[in-house]
Amino acid sequence: MRDVCIVGVGMSKWGEVWRRSFRQLFVDAASVAIKDSGVDHLDSLYVGCMSGGLFAQQEHVGAICADYLGLAGLPAMRVESACASGGMALRAAYIEVGSGVSDIVMASGLEKMTDVDGDGATAALAGAADQEYEVFHGATFPGLYAMMAHAHMARYGTTSEMLAAVAVKNHKNGAKNPVAQYPFEITVEGVLNSVMVADPLHILDCSPITDGAAAAILTTEEIAKKLGKPYVKIVGSGVATDTIALAQRDDLTTIRAAGMAAERALRMAGKKLSDVQFAEVHDCFTIAELVVLESLGIYEPGKAGPATVAGETSLDGRFPVNPSGGLKCKGHPVGATGVAQAIEVYKQLTGQAENGRQIPGSPKVGMTHNMGGSGASSVVHIMEVA
Repeated sequence: MRDVCIVGVGMSKWGEVWRRSFRQLFVDAASVAIKDSGVDHLDSLYVGCMSGGLFAQQEHVGAICADYLGLAGLPAMRVESACASGGMALRAAYIEVGSGVSDIVMASGLEKMTDVDGDGATAALAGAADQEYEVFHGATFPGLYAMMAHAHMARYGTTSEMLAAVAVKNHKNGAKNPVAQYPFEITVEGVLNSVMVADPLHILDCSPITDGAAAAILTTEEIAKKLGKPYVKIVGSGVATDTIALAQRDDLTTIRAAGMAAERALRMAGKKLSDVQFAEVHDCFTIAELVVLESLGIYEPGKAGPATVAGETSLDGRFPVNPSGGLKCKGHPVGATGVAQAIEVYKQLTGQAENGRQIPGSPKVGMTHNMGGSGASSVVHIMEVA
């Protein structure tokens, strides 16, 4: 398999973007990525999109994105795996370049979530849960993650203050991110006094509904060197699935698919977890960041909460987590999130993180973890400085 590199990236502004349409958001991000990379053509396009039909009444996503990018005729495909759609699109592009089928491929993600009301957004997102055994009986994702939080609290003594520390840390990072939906800092007291959504999760424990797009250009190392732009190698990619319903899992305090995906990605990369210096992980809720860090093996069960409070996962900590601000602060346009995570790792590894968000010490190896639903699918990528 050929070495695969990211040579250029682009993002639209994230948030409630009323004056840009579904297709315009994609073109915004894709155009920046093409210009950033310096490539003169694309061989193929993948678009991660969870639910264009329900959020924006737009299906046939691959074709419309190629069309409005001015590249009608280009092979283009939508990729769907709930909130892991972007990470899966990145993996598909990685495989296409690595296999030799194509030389220059765009991996992108897109979602326009605010053109429907709250009930419409809730219904669209619920498609990532088990419709018959969870959604029919009234379960929502805040409710499902609240159950995971209660289980974690009961077993390990995790507290609401530990959950709040995740939100505070991610907002501190995201306040420096120029595309973040909520670029401001918050306090533990502010989180604990915010509206309760699903006990013990407050509104400031939850990622927002977001419009946004992200794009990355993947190519061979030979082409990357000729372009003369900063680039990083994707050295490992792993995917795993689990039962979609929480009730069918043996343990609500871990996300099994995350651990399996990480093991597979690390094996492909020929690395150990100790080689990874920082990560962008899927913090759709604050409890998710803690559970994911433990499921990946970065922390022992029950230890991620205290480590966060102690500052170990901050920008200057032992293992920085979500330097972008994460889903919690940067936003979560579900189809785009996995690509945006890769963009942040690319920026950190090439020293391009904006506004003082750069991790100290010039990290060499980073990880992304993107998951769908309550963890029924996970995709992990390992990247390193070329």
